[in-house]
Amino acid sequence: MAAADAPPTLFAWAGGAPALERLFTRFYERVPDDELLAPVFSRMDPAHAAHVAAFVAEVFGGPPRYSDEHGGHPHMIRKHLARALDETKRRRWIALLLDVADEVGLPDDPEFRSAFVAYLEWGSRLAVINSQPGAEAVEDAPMPHWAWGVPGGPFRG
Repeated sequence: MAAADAPPTLFAWAGGAPALERLFTRFYERVPDDELLAPVFSRMDPAHAAHVAAFVAEVFGGPPRYSDEHGGHPHMIRKHLARALDETKRRRWIALLLDVADEVGLPDDPEFRSAFVAYLEWGSRLAVINSQPGAEAVEDAPMPHWAWGVPGGPFRG
């Protein structure tokens, strides 16, 4: 398949950095009103939404800003250490994020949403695992790359 015939990355399909920034900005605006999630993010850095947007952008085939500016996947793992996340919080995080995805107009075609939800499920389960007592960051953990129905797909930034 020629490069011109290659499918767009999930990053491009979502609407690029502006769409992901809208998604996470609005999501974290709504978190303080959520009884379950508010305590988890009570000491959130004001730049948190932008950092998460940059991380997901890179995972979805966008520019490697998160790796270049923040230290890649090991840095994200360290942000979850000792946070004691659980299944109830994980599910609420996903449900609220999907509501906000609709609110901000992220693409709702089945193919994109399938890949999007698959990544949220996978990533949030890792966050729970990495938030438990004794978890440690793997300092050479590679940045995940997600594509259309294929975890670790061909879009490597």
